[in-house]
Formats: sequence, structure tokens, C-alpha cells
Amino acid sequence: MRGRSIRGTGIAAVTVAVAVVATACSTPGGGDSGGGDADSAVVGIAYEPESLSPLLGFGKDGNSKVFDGLLTHDAEMNLRPALAVELPEVSDGGLTYTYRLREGVKFSDGEPFTAADVVFTYRTILDPKTNNASKGELDALKTVTAQGDDTVVFRLKYPYAPFAERTVLPIAPEHVAGRQDVNNGPFTTKPVGTGPYELVTWSKGEKLSFRANPEYWGGAPKVKNFTMAVIKDDDVRATRLRSGDLDGAILPPNLAETFAEDEDRKTHTAKTFDYRVVTLPTGNPVAGDVAVRRALDLAVDRRAMVDSILNGAGKEAYGPVPTDSEWFTEGTERTHDLAAAEKILDDAGWKPGDGGVRVKDGVRAAFPLWYPSGDKLRQDHALAYASDAKKAGIEIKVQAGTWEVIEPRMSKDAVLAGGGSPADPDFDQYTLLKSTLAGDGFNNMAWYDNPVVDEALDDARRSGDKAERGAAYDTVQRELVKNPGYTFLTHIDHLYVTEDRFGPLTTQVEPHDHGLAAGPWWNVEDWQPTK
Repeated sequence: MRGRSIRGTGIAAVTVAVAVVATACSTPGGGDSGGGDADSAVVGIAYEPESLSPLLGFGKDGNSKVFDGLLTHDAEMNLRPALAVELPEVSDGGLTYTYRLREGVKFSDGEPFTAADVVFTYRTILDPKTNNASKGELDALKTVTAQGDDTVVFRLKYPYAPFAERTVLPIAPEHVAGRQDVNNGPFTTKPVGTGPYELVTWSKGEKLSFRANPEYWGGAPKVKNFTMAVIKDDDVRATRLRSGDLDGAILPPNLAETFAEDEDRKTHTAKTFDYRVVTLPTGNPVAGDVAVRRALDLAVDRRAMVDSILNGAGKEAYGPVPTDSEWFTEGTERTHDLAAAEKILDDAGWKPGDGGVRVKDGVRAAFPLWYPSGDKLRQDHALAYASDAKKAGIEIKVQAGTWEVIEPRMSKDAVLAGGGSPADPDFDQYTLLKSTLAGDGFNNMAWYDNPVVDEALDDARRSGDKAERGAAYDTVQRELVKNPGYTFLTHIDHLYVTEDRFGPLTTQVEPHDHGLAAGPWWNVEDWQPTK
């Protein structure tokens, strides 16, 4: 799940703090300053992608700016045509999806877009040699073929209800990406697409600069120059916004609140499926103990986290599915109950020892919890979690590190992670919980292994009946109560502050990834600057 993954949001892993501070003292790129030109916009984001190639996972949930998918989402997250002229024709009992393509579309290099590019994109992603950690989301796809230049037919192995959601995936040009190494070629940093913007420069750790595609099939954007300044530090991002260096930024709740009385700026709250979670790796003798997992699930005070860490901008999380989703299983909420947590540990033989830390068979109830360096929100969650655990007699040592430090430790050490996708429950739960994906990059980081969950995930994925799928996901959520391989903490609202010169702006229900493809600039190509 590297693209939209449990791994992280606000992390530019290769960006050192010195570089962030240095760029904070200047405009991004030495000339892209905000608050000025009506046809330009500069926004502050917290992270940058590892690649700009959709073949490697970039933009697979939509809004990639440089690319288009066959379909896209509107403000209400309903599917709408993009490179396809209409929603797909579904036949053969849900096994065949036929897309008619828009005519006259060109890539930004002037070459025509055809059905061959769609076939190339999907076949390349599914190629075992392609390093796309999300290819499992296309497991149902059997074949993809072109019928002339304007029709594409997908045939599935089994009815897969959310397949159309997977066709928001951006389409890459075969004449460019097909002539180079898919994993390391120049297309990964210098993309060519059909989207509303073209990439001008990508200064890693600093900015991504785009210019409007004047030949865009949807009409040339009014915002001609669009820059995303990569600013890892929340405080620096807020300072640059306040100084007029940025036209908008994503901010944590405490900093967004400082702009509440600013008449020249607006705060936008985006509801999300974005959660923060502690992985409890099966390979750890303490975190892998079911009694410890169940006790931590009750010892944690989620409400306090929402109130104190998120300033109320979010809600308690009991699994990957938010409590206000139609897919949430009522009755799986876990109330904060320290006494019950202590009883679970007592009954399982975890007895209080020196310093109040419990011991069982000579093993102290202690393990490390890592969070990505510089991520204040995760740090706050990790410290609160450790504090709650200590009251139950479990010692958790909170440590910060880069992903290069954390990743090799994930099979044994806990991690304060994140994830979430609003499109379909399969996209979250399968990669998060499927036992066969344990150790596959950032999929199933806890090495969770539950045969009942595995079967339910397969049943839900292979059914075209919504009621059957709902019953399967009910099973998954109830199993997470019995054996929670993760401690889910909060679902987080995303807060953005923007200049008031771009007219009314909207947000979508957002996934874990935010700032780059989401935010009020999810449809920047439609903005109508007022001054």
C-alpha cells in the first residue's frame, strides 16, 4: 500500500529538517509566491509522492492533475465519465465492463489517446515485474482488450462490485512509458498525460510546479500556474500561509484554528476515511498476545484523543470503517474501560511486576512504538496511547525515525500508522488484514493472521451482492473485536485554509492521502479566481 498506504501521509522521507527550514525562508523555487497573480496559485502540502507514474500507483484514487482515468469522482464521490464518454456497460453477470472512449483527446506531447493506452496501462500494472504494491486491487481482472481505438473491454474472473471504482486509475501513454524501464525510467519523474495540467518541474523535497494544459479536453484551466510547495513541518506551513507566501495549505486542527478570525482566508473541513492506528505485530511476544491486544483496545481513551489532539476535528475509530459509514458494524465500538482491560490481563496471567509493568512467564509487557519523524499528529497519538497503556501496566517506548529506519522493524515493532479509502471497503480491509499480504511492503504491517477474516475478505471481494458483502464485512469487524491486530485510534478530519480569492471551493470525502490529490484543490482546474 505504498501509493495510498497505511505507511503515511505527511512524510517526505528523503527531506531533512535543514532543507525544510531553508525553503521556509524563501518562496518555493525562488519565484512561485502566493497571494498575487489571479491566474496562479501556490499551496502548501505535507508530503510528496515517491513517483509520478500511475503504473507504480500514483493517482490511483483520482485527482492526479497530470492524468485522467476512464472515470472520475464528483464532489459527492459519485463516479462520472472522464476519458470514457459514459459510465461502463456491465454485462455477463457482472463479468464484463465495456467502456466507450472520448474522441479527440491528446496527451500533453500532442500524441492521440487511444484504447491501446488503456490496455497498456492495465497490463503493465498487472505485470509481475512492475513494482506496484496496489496491483492486488485489480485481482479480479482477467483480460483487458481494445476494440478499435475507441472501445475497451475488461473481463473479470469473478463479479467484483467495486471494479468501476478502480477505473479512475490514470492512463499512461504507451508511446512514452512503454519504451523505457517501467520501474526506474524517466517517466516516473517526468510524466506525460491527458490531464488539465502538465508538470513543469519537480524539485524533490521542495515543490512540484504545474502549468495549465491549453489543449485539455475539458477546457483550459483558469489557474494557469499551480505550485505545490512541499513543507513537512506544520508550523512552517502555517507561517508561510500567514505571510502570504502560500495561497492555501493543509494544517492540523490547532494551527487551522489560528486563522478562524482571518477575514481574507477560509477554512475548509473535509470529512475522511483517514485513520490513525497502532500496528500490533504478530511476531512480537507482547503485542502479538491476544489478551494484550484486547486489553489495549479497552485501555485507550479514544474520546480524549479526539478532544485534545484533534480539537474535535474527527471521531473515534474502531476499525478502518468510520462509525458514520453504511459499512460500519454497530456494536463493535469499544468503550474506554481500564478496569476491564486490567481484568483481561490478570486472567491471561499478565501480573503486575516491578515499576507496575506486568510480567508473564518472565516476559515484561513492554514493546517499542515507532512514528515517522516530524509528524506531530502521530507523535501526539503515540504518546497518548503509551500513556493509556501504562495505566494498564503495559510499557510502550515511543520512538521516532524515518521510514527507512522503521520499515525493517515492522514485523516485530509497533508503528503509529495511517490509512483509509472512501471508495469501497475492499480497498482498505483486504490489504490491511489479508494474511497472504503480510510482509508485502506496507500491506498488512501487523502480519495479522486470522483464517475467519481471510475467508470473509475473499467472500466480500468476490460477491456482487451488497447484502452479502455487508455480512462479510460485519464478520471482519467482529473478528477485530475478538483479536484486534491493530489498535484503531481516531478518524481525522482534514483541515485546509485558503485565500478568499478563488471563489467558493469544495472538498470531497477524502482518503488517507491528502494535500496532493485532495483538499480544496481537488478540482483546481475548475477554479474561477475573483481577483
